[in-house]
Amino acid sequence: MKIVIAGAGEVGSHLAKLLSREEQDIVLIDRDPSKLSNLDANYNLMTKVGSPTSFEDLRVAGVHDNCDLFIAVTPFENTNLISCEIAKKLGARKTVARIDNYEFLAQHNRELFVSLGVDHLIYPEVLAAQEICTSLGRPWVRNWFELHDGELIVIGVKLRENASLIGKRLRDITYGQHHYHVSAIRRRHETIIPRGDDEIWEGDILYFTTTRDYVDEIRKICGKREYKIKNVMIMGGGRIAVRLAHMARGKWNLTIIDDNMETCRRLPEKCSGCDVNIIHGDARNNELLAEEGISDMDAFVALTDFSETNILACLTAKEFQVSKTIAEVENIQFISEAENLNIGTVINKKLLASSKIFQLLLDADESSSKFMALADAEVAELEVRPGSKITKAPVMDLKLSHEMTIAGLIRDGKGMLVEGRTRIQAGDHVVVFCLAGHIHKVEKLFV
Repeated sequence: MKIVIAGAGEVGSHLAKLLSREEQDIVLIDRDPSKLSNLDANYNLMTKVGSPTSFEDLRVAGVHDNCDLFIAVTPFENTNLISCEIAKKLGARKTVARIDNYEFLAQHNRELFVSLGVDHLIYPEVLAAQEICTSLGRPWVRNWFELHDGELIVIGVKLRENASLIGKRLRDITYGQHHYHVSAIRRRHETIIPRGDDEIWEGDILYFTTTRDYVDEIRKICGKREYKIKNVMIMGGGRIAVRLAHMARGKWNLTIIDDNMETCRRLPEKCSGCDVNIIHGDARNNELLAEEGISDMDAFVALTDFSETNILACLTAKEFQVSKTIAEVENIQFISEAENLNIGTVINKKLLASSKIFQLLLDADESSSKFMALADAEVAELEVRPGSKITKAPVMDLKLSHEMTIAGLIRDGKGMLVEGRTRIQAGDHVVVFCLAGHIHKVEKLFV
């Protein structure tokens, strides 16, 4: 597949790195040669210095020559929309534009953008706000990922010392039961696709695949308690906070603290209709936090532009006995460290945007396929086609790679787990965990 990416900023560079591992034909274009030099030397991709809105530069980048996907992720919304329109005119099959205007996502505006040549819109801040809402709604989990209206659920949970699973091998906890499947283990700085001999350690983040009936069982064996979030304090009044305020209406009481007076002046208008308490001040100040009632908060969400500040703020909130903390960590190299600390859920816009765009790359029907990108692993739902390799034998006889595991499947609209004797059929929707860079190798089993 030939993919052209316009914009070598954080999102574009991250996407280019991920896609270059997938054996795709990648071209990255940007006006700034300094942003391209390191990528050109260290990754399997081509770079082009040029303007995303130049017909000639896009032709040189190969947009006119069998371009399957054009992705515009520069920092400028208008540039992204115009470059997608040009790319479509030049022959790109699909186009994706990063935007920062929520109004553009309205369903009644979709036909307009399609007519202009923009097939898909990505608003990373909205994706982040949605992820935070999911996390606040289920505060004992790190990740929650539903497929086919919840017929199958992927749950990421960090294990503390009170979890009954600690010290046990996978074969011991799964013997005789088929209520859940431990699909992956996140341990310190790596993700493990586990086998029966793997032992579970304190501090591991386990990714379970299960059905809705057994979610509570997973919560109990992980030593987690169920509790409701009511009061939420947010550090930083940027776009994510604004979108979160609108999504939270009627669910939680929000307090937003920001150290920029102009931001605080604008927030009431941006959060019109939302029940939000807005405070001007520095949320790094413990005295201010105490005065504003952090000890009465059920959750603390750190959304400043600085990963280190967000991590430290969440650690401080934990010292005030806040049960649930969420940190936006945009430096991907910090994610592993953040996950090892006691700061709860980590949100990363680049990974969320990558998940959304990777979904467009899957050959399965886009209306049903799902994709979640972790720091160094991938979770995908793939539809099984007639005669595909995955249908040739029971799972135990397929000799699948150790870098992947089949976590579950949807058959005739019903979710079920997969065991060694399971025979996958055409039409099944299969949930696969694999290490980063292997999703398209896995996908070949399904065609």
